[in-house]
Amino acid sequence: MNAPTLRYLEFFAGGGMARAGLGKNWLCCFANDFDPMKVATYTANWGAADIVCEDVAKLTAAQIPADVDLAWASFPCQDLSLAGSYLGLGSAASAVKTRSGTFWPFWMLMRSLKREKRAPRVVVLENVYGALTSRAGKDFGAICSALSGSNYRFGAMVIDARRFVPQSRQRVFFVAVEASLVPACGLVAAGPCQSWHPRTLVHAYDQLSDESKRKWVWWNLPSPSAAVAPLTSLIENDPCGVEWHTKAETERLLEMMTPLNRQKIAGVQRRGERCVGTLYKRTRANSDGTKHQRAEVRFDGLAGCLRTPGGGSSRQTILVVEGAEVRSRLLSPREAARLMGLPDSYVLPERYNDAYHVAGDGVCVSVVRHLAEFLLEPLLVRRSAPQFELALT
Repeated sequence: MNAPTLRYLEFFAGGGMARAGLGKNWLCCFANDFDPMKVATYTANWGAADIVCEDVAKLTAAQIPADVDLAWASFPCQDLSLAGSYLGLGSAASAVKTRSGTFWPFWMLMRSLKREKRAPRVVVLENVYGALTSRAGKDFGAICSALSGSNYRFGAMVIDARRFVPQSRQRVFFVAVEASLVPACGLVAAGPCQSWHPRTLVHAYDQLSDESKRKWVWWNLPSPSAAVAPLTSLIENDPCGVEWHTKAETERLLEMMTPLNRQKIAGVQRRGERCVGTLYKRTRANSDGTKHQRAEVRFDGLAGCLRTPGGGSSRQTILVVEGAEVRSRLLSPREAARLMGLPDSYVLPERYNDAYHVAGDGVCVSVVRHLAEFLLEPLLVRRSAPQFELALT
């Protein structure tokens, strides 16, 4: 039996990665992003009918369709992370001052829909791990107050994409439901679960207002059962969009490494087998206080967290070691997409930085699918949902 079609809105949609994860049994009724490049990518994959290219602050409730089940919002994260100096959400009055402050005009839209009695039954917010600690927890408290003040019951979970794909990528997911929506048995735990509610999240909860705590829910998810594909299976032998570095370029990367990172290379070389690692360039302080750019490599079978290639962030490098031979190159656009759980049929922008930006600024498709299957669909259809297909296969 086919599950019923569930209707949703996708804000800060980017290339539509939440849409890819929700799958074919969900119907997108409205999508929005302000970046023309991302909207073009969204259109290339999903068509132009559903997406509006506009600043969320300029949208009106009249543009939003009625009778929807879910609103998904992966709002900008820059100001909730180190890259954005933890400037934070600000307030509704100062939203224009920070990228992450665009949460407030989005939430004003949700409040307008509430007043018109046509708000989504479920709202999902996704952001970086820093949302738990930015401005000493004030931003986390502000989000929770917004949810509780609109009469939603809600909870948050930390989900690391490494449980689904070979990428280290922790994200915070808020799931809020209408107060009248009764979760099915098994969806709510009596207290925090270490798998989804780490100590930092519990500490952030402890600082919430009494009102927010009264409406808090400790969501319960099963652990993923599927094996994670090895990093090597996602890496292209003959990559498109990038070229292998020259020996001189690779040697410069090795020279940027600390003795500890050079020891990692030597250890892999002693094993004599082909090994794939990933590398980021980072600015580190020396013992005398001066700062230098360092190359830091990992061989734990995981890629580092994908980041957008802007604001001084480096792009991730692939390092292949086989005996004495060491080769290096940038992560290819297709490899970045695979690390986000996107199938190879997903259409990427032609420019490298654009493709990398779409991937690095998105939400992991496999995480969305897990949330949809084991929490969102049971919440909305009040029964266990079958395994849905990804929207792109």
